[in-house]
Amino acid sequence: MTTLHDRSVSTIDGDLSVWPASSVEPRPGELAVGGVPLAEIADRFGTPVYVLDEAEVRDRCRTYRNAFPDTEILYAAKAFLCRAMVHWMDEEGLGLDVCSAGELELADMSGFPPERIVLHGNAKSPRDLESALRLGVGRIVIDSPSEIARLAAAVGPQGHQKVMVRVVPGISAGGHEKIRTGIEDQKFGLSISDGYAQHAIARIPDRPQLELTGLHCHLGSQITSVKPYLAAVRRIVGLMARLHAQHGLVLPELDLGGGHGIAYRSGEQALDPTTLARKVRAELTEACAAAGPAVPHLIIEPGRAIAGPAGVALYRVLVVKRTGGRTYVAVDGGMSDNPRPVLYGAHYALRLIGRHTTADRAPVTVVAGTARPATYSPPTSNSPRTYAPGICSPSPSPAPTTSPWPPATTWSAAHPSQRCAPVTPGSSYAGSPWTTSAAATWASRTPPGRDGPVSRPCSTRRC
Repeated sequence: MTTLHDRSVSTIDGDLSVWPASSVEPRPGELAVGGVPLAEIADRFGTPVYVLDEAEVRDRCRTYRNAFPDTEILYAAKAFLCRAMVHWMDEEGLGLDVCSAGELELADMSGFPPERIVLHGNAKSPRDLESALRLGVGRIVIDSPSEIARLAAAVGPQGHQKVMVRVVPGISAGGHEKIRTGIEDQKFGLSISDGYAQHAIARIPDRPQLELTGLHCHLGSQITSVKPYLAAVRRIVGLMARLHAQHGLVLPELDLGGGHGIAYRSGEQALDPTTLARKVRAELTEACAAAGPAVPHLIIEPGRAIAGPAGVALYRVLVVKRTGGRTYVAVDGGMSDNPRPVLYGAHYALRLIGRHTTADRAPVTVVAGTARPATYSPPTSNSPRTYAPGICSPSPSPAPTTSPWPPATTWSAAHPSQRCAPVTPGSSYAGSPWTTSAAATWASRTPPGRDGPVSRPCSTRRC
């Protein structure tokens, strides 16, 4: 079962169903998130900007904890990561799912307990493995047979490391064919259907320094139905039963990954965590009773479902151009801050801020203002005729971000009683401060690949 946002004709004005829950319109033409006016953020710190509501991030963490009380919940760091997010996940009792040495080092610099970190990756570099072993991560997910020997050698004969194996259940799920990773013939995991996974898993007990704790799968992204997860449970439990019968392996953990879909526009579906928890638990219990293995400890990895609905992206209109019978509104964004439109045609709900207008509406297409073609809205977006350079155009957060650098300034919109401080490009890896409830002094710098200065906190910090 899925939840459905209320349908509305307009995704531009009046409908805030897919926006952060704290979004309010204090007066016509204005919008605030977490008590912070968005136009004020854009004016003070420049655009493009990600804005996250801390309260909603935390609420979403608690929703998952309440829905999955006996489950280990790992936040998928690839959705969005900075020091603020690391601290929030730690304080809310979630673990971290990371897939690079950079994410791992950031978590370590932020004081996150390494035993609550899981390292993924279809092609882990020597640095990835070295960092994971040096810091003592809880588990490493093996993604290929060759990784077994590499990891065992890196651990050493006297060492010890818990591992899982990522398997491919052969299930097609996800919002677009390019983000479906539970199917055959793609780069992640080991196939169940051809016996490749079972053969590799059976080799791990020969490496005593590796402790095999369970199996992992990730079906894809933007999954809005519970059914694919139930099918994955049945197939993986079947594999667990065969491994026990043929090799005597008892695997106490099952990681179902993430990919929980969210709504970017009114009328789109979103996966309901409570329904997912109830049905997955029932299916897991039933499948184990039928196949024979004991019910494993469940692990899940939500990322986008925690970060995405809690944020928006702010852009400034640069050019309005009418050509070929269409009106194009170009904003100061592109693939560096949101690759989704180019990669798989993602669209967003848009809203004009910084100017109140009663003008008639007309179809426009909001596009990136960079050399790469990127369309943020479908050609039929119904927008005010008074779009003009300098007007801000926010849309729900494009999480997950696949670019290693955030946009010009990343904002953490905390509670209205607190100050909000930006996290600048490189903060995820360079260790810039993230937020503070006291006054901060600001400096400017030009990060690699950008033309103008951005703000960076340089004094009062919470590291």
